Amino acid sequence: MVIYNVTVIIEEDVEQEWLQWMKEKHIPDVMKTGCFLDNKICKILAESEGGISYAVQYSCTSMADLDEYQEKHAPTLQKEHTDKYNGKFAAFRTLLEVVHQH
Repeated sequence: MVIYNVTVIIEEDVEQEWLQWMKEKHIPDVMKTGCFLDNKICKILAESEGGISYAVQYSCTSMADLDEYQEKHAPTLQKEHTDKYNGKFAAFRTLLEVVHQH
């Protein structure tokens, strides 16, 4: 299993609006692609300069599923996020491979 982790630092003045938009619009749109099995939003419990940090995680069965998402869907979905919250966030992406789950 592969986890596609998107860490987002969002400015406090738009945090609640962003969180609602992520839950009601963006994540459902990502899940509609059929590339992921599930998702979760985790608030990072650490101080961060410039905003509040979240880890948004999507699980998929293989790198092929992730590659399909990145090639066919990610550019449009990421642009929509950037257009809506331009200048109010920073993001970076990490790929994780699950090597053991109990």
